[in-house]
Amino acid sequence: MKPVTCHIKERSMLARLAARYMGGNQIAMVIGKTIHLHGTSREDFLRHKWWVRHEICHVMQYRELGFFPFLWQYIWECIRVGYYANRFEVEARAAERDAAIMERVIIL
Repeated sequence: MKPVTCHIKERSMLARLAARYMGGNQIAMVIGKTIHLHGTSREDFLRHKWWVRHEICHVMQYRELGFFPFLWQYIWECIRVGYYANRFEVEARAAERDAAIMERVIIL
């Protein structure tokens, strides 16, 4: 499978809103193939390999399911079982220890 090219957007308004909703100061979130950051720089984010792997897992989930099907299923999981028990978050937390996931993406 060809690697996915993804982008990092610093000072993202979407991530800022998510941080406010989640009650945190730093956040990374994925929309499609873009990792949106708030409260952290690109350089700091990339230094935390576990965090990068977590977000890359979400990029791959979008790729596998498609943009709108992933969003719908992700939101439904959050409603049904909550954020932390959401199967997509469980999978992303497991990916934090999987160095091989980085072979599936190119980060610009």
